[in-house]
Amino acid sequence: MIKFQLFPRSLGITPEIRRLIDCFEAVEGDITSATKNLTSNKVLEKVRNGLESIGFQVESGKSTQKRIAIPVLFGLNSKPDKYFNADAVSSDGRIVLEVEAGRAVVNNQFLKDIFQACMMFEVEYLAIAVRNDYRGNDDFKRIFTFLETLYISNRLKLPLKGILLIGY
Repeated sequence: MIKFQLFPRSLGITPEIRRLIDCFEAVEGDITSATKNLTSNKVLEKVRNGLESIGFQVESGKSTQKRIAIPVLFGLNSKPDKYFNADAVSSDGRIVLEVEAGRAVVNNQFLKDIFQACMMFEVEYLAIAVRNDYRGNDDFKRIFTFLETLYISNRLKLPLKGILLIGY
């Protein structure tokens, strides 16, 4: 079952965020971690058509030319000189998507995703898709608890309007 939560929880789902969620729900049977053991790249491939149909640019490979580089720092004459890569980005550059599999919690990849999205130029929302079941652990639930704590404690202010957590 696809699960999702937008943080902070005081935000409602925007139409753009709803369309992003719909892309995962449309292929739920193909990506569910309850019965499938897909890599993040395989999951991204399954949602690719849906994402592209709503205007997202989706990474097509691991070579530099096939990655999606989003500017972070600008140098002389405002030329971007530092980038972070994203799995997918909306046509207006406001929503970044990262799809994770086994490394989401175990290697704290979700924290790196949050940090990088906070640094990306003009990004307002980060969507992180993670497994509901990874080796008997619920990565969605573990990250949900982390994000809930982050937003409720109010001790750290992120420059993002919101973080969408999707469990597949």
